[in-house]
Amino acid sequence: MATQHKEIDAQTLENLLYLSRLSPESTNMETLKKQVDDIVGYFDILSKYDDSENPYDAYPRTEADKLRDDTVVEGLEISDVKKVSENFMDGYFQVPKVLGEGA
Repeated sequence: MATQHKEIDAQTLENLLYLSRLSPESTNMETLKKQVDDIVGYFDILSKYDDSENPYDAYPRTEADKLRDDTVVEGLEISDVKKVSENFMDGYFQVPKVLGEGA
C-alpha cells in the first residue's frame, strides 16, 4: 500500500514502543514503522467516507411510553406450587443433576 499520508515521527514511534512494552532491540524498527504507517493510512481511507448520519440510527430503540405498565400481580400460592411437582420441599424444587462427574 502506498503511503500518501502523514507518516509518524520517531518520538511517536518510541511512545508506541513504550505503551506496547516492546523494546527497540527486540523489534525491527523499519518493519514496525511501515506497519504503523500503513495502519494510519487505513484511517485516512476511512475518514473519506461520510459519517454525518447518526450511528445509533442503525439500532432499534424503545420509547418509555411504549413499555408495559409495572403492575404488581398476586403470585402463586404454595399449595398450588406443590401440585406442579412431587419433588418440592422447603420452598424449593428438586431437579436432576445437570453437570456430569467432570465438573
